[in-house]
Amino acid sequence: MHSKHLTLGHSPDPDDAFMFYALAQGKIDAKGWTFEHVLQDIQTLNERAMRGELDITAISIHAYPYVADKYALTACGSSMGDGYGPMVVTREPMTVAALKGLKIAVPGEMTTAFLALSLLLGKGAFEHVVVPFDQILTYVADSKADAGLIIHEGQLTYQKHDLHKVVDLGEWWLGDTGLPLPLGGNCIRRALGHETMEEVTGILKASIQYSLEHRKAAVEHALQYARDMGTGLADKFVGMYVNQWTIDYGEKGREAIRLLLARGHEAALVPKVGEIDFVSE
Repeated sequence: MHSKHLTLGHSPDPDDAFMFYALAQGKIDAKGWTFEHVLQDIQTLNERAMRGELDITAISIHAYPYVADKYALTACGSSMGDGYGPMVVTREPMTVAALKGLKIAVPGEMTTAFLALSLLLGKGAFEHVVVPFDQILTYVADSKADAGLIIHEGQLTYQKHDLHKVVDLGEWWLGDTGLPLPLGGNCIRRALGHETMEEVTGILKASIQYSLEHRKAAVEHALQYARDMGTGLADKFVGMYVNQWTIDYGEKGREAIRLLLARGHEAALVPKVGEIDFVSE
């Protein structure tokens, strides 16, 4: 018999806070389960997933092949860039080709943003330095790197730093494949057993649905994690990454994950992942 207490890792960001508002505030029936919310940046969560430390955790899709033996993806909880996503910004306008050979500040080597940029420019085609995601804009503005790979709310606030967008990787991916860019998801420990995995996934899905149905209150809750954003901008950001894709990947979302990881493997950027399991309630 498993303990009814689970660790749930997610980022201290408005979209994740919005997603798990109902769970954190006891707004839904958790079926006797208790959840310890572990708030850490996505790079740290990726690393913890590799060590199998958390029961449920947000994860970069880039990192999933490294943890697929320990975790299955839940069908809910995804962050998809549907024609938008991580961006590369610079102090002066330039072309995508001009990024090759430059020093680019990135939010983590296991982020999907880093995988997508490596697919676009080529493996090893640029120098990179890992910088906490919420410091990249300042890092580039201060000339510590030639360019920055920005995720989260930086996609909406980079112009405040007088920076210029070179490429939107979600836009590039959609144009190239016709699919959304699968950035992040939730995964659940296989050792919990199939029945528990399905039941807990149903609870996570109920939390997401509750927040979408009670948007104003959920956005208000998420505001405590909104850096440099008022209510309007936070609501826009949440809408970008918590939507119909978050309720369920759907076949198109599943296809996008398979294609991204297959291309990553072909480019020698990730190990072969094999069949990908999606847990539904």
